[in-house]
Amino acid sequence: MASNEQITLNEPHPPQENAIEAFNILLPTIKSEIVKSRRDWDKHEPRMWSRAASLSDSELVSFEIEKDLVEIRSASTSYGTIILGKIRLPAVNDEQGEGFIHVRIHDPPNRGTEDVRFHSLFTDEGRKNAEDPPTSWCAIQTESKPLEFFNE
Repeated sequence: MASNEQITLNEPHPPQENAIEAFNILLPTIKSEIVKSRRDWDKHEPRMWSRAASLSDSELVSFEIEKDLVEIRSASTSYGTIILGKIRLPAVNDEQGEGFIHVRIHDPPNRGTEDVRFHSLFTDEGRKNAEDPPTSWCAIQTESKPLEFFNE
């Protein structure tokens, strides 16, 4: 499994056609995982998805990759390419501004995008240090939150 120390992500940039294709292949999975994550977190820590508390599931996942995948980063590994994407959630626009989710996908080597796989969503449990319990929970990021490697 990759770690931040083992990979070198390229600079954040707008998605090219191959990234749009890869994320579109996984669009139903990404939407399903968002809904699943929200339901799971709502059972024990509803603050994680609180920016979407007033939205239905269908409103929350009403994004389109061509319009709402706004930024990507990627890094090569020995087992393929890690691709991070920042996706705008059009239904989320509150006092913090527009809402975004950070998604990690994986493209194994040698096959194009047909075998691309969903890896995870970034859910930020803010801690003052590693030993302390979380003090903040945030699945929906602000526009200014950098798209950085995560391993969830």
